[in-house]
Amino acid sequence: MIAGVLILAFGGLFFSAMFSGLETGFYRATRVRLVLDALGGSLVARGLVWLTNRPTMFVATILVGNNLANYLVSLSIVLGTRLSFGDESRAAELLVPLALAPVLFVYGELLPKNLFLQAPNRLLRLGGPLFFVFFVLFLPASVLLWLLNQLLGRFVAEPPEQVRLGLARRELQGLLVEGREAGILHPAQQSLARNIFALSGHRVGRLATALRDVPRARQGMTRDEVLGLASRYRIADIPVESAESRGELIGYVRVIDLALSESAELAPLRPLVEIPASANPIDAMVRMENAGQNLARVVEADGRVVGILTVRNLRRPLFQTAGG
Repeated sequence: MIAGVLILAFGGLFFSAMFSGLETGFYRATRVRLVLDALGGSLVARGLVWLTNRPTMFVATILVGNNLANYLVSLSIVLGTRLSFGDESRAAELLVPLALAPVLFVYGELLPKNLFLQAPNRLLRLGGPLFFVFFVLFLPASVLLWLLNQLLGRFVAEPPEQVRLGLARRELQGLLVEGREAGILHPAQQSLARNIFALSGHRVGRLATALRDVPRARQGMTRDEVLGLASRYRIADIPVESAESRGELIGYVRVIDLALSESAELAPLRPLVEIPASANPIDAMVRMENAGQNLARVVEADGRVVGILTVRNLRRPLFQTAGG
């Protein structure tokens, strides 16, 4: 009987340590490394990558496993106390769990979490096969918890896509920090990457200049008039609006082209790239660079022009702290 109690106690302690450590390792592991291991043929890594896209199933399995482990430990303590002190020893039933609680906390929670925190990928590969055995065994209960989470998530939680996006972004930022600590990345490179992440969460309309605030030339103006306009507002590129329809932009001219031109008329107009107001700033920059243009018009879904975007306005947030 005593041997059975000890098996229950050590078994419960082991599973408590395993599930607690795996939980920490799962959130600490680098997704990029998991993907590389999966591409290399690791079945455990493939399963973990699958779970990273379904974190609720992983958490449900961990919860069921931890509760079962704690139940085994509690049962072994109660049985051991009754075997040692008899069925009538109420004081022992209260004091023994209190005395053993630090042992359960240190070896069932604190130590495994610390170990998985230090080497998450390696320990996940070691503990992964056993975890997936319990994943299959606990699947009915996990599915019920998952369904409950989905139901509650409709009322109180963020969309899963937003949560996954936030986790992925934090993971990438962690990789950049590791790269800097390892000497692979310079501080300016890390700052530039951080600015890219920050900028990617915004709409391009935020960086555009409202149309009413943009100095514009009119079709038919002379070269000297446009150069004077550029000098007054200190701008290098000037949008040009149609002479027939006020407010209708038909292109833009570069001041450098006008200054080098010997003609008194406007230089040939350059086309304005058209970018949706909902576009990502990084995508907008790529489109403008590929088109070789410095200005773009930002339009809403109904085709209405809401502002003018410059390559300089797109670049400034990226490099404002990259050199610091």
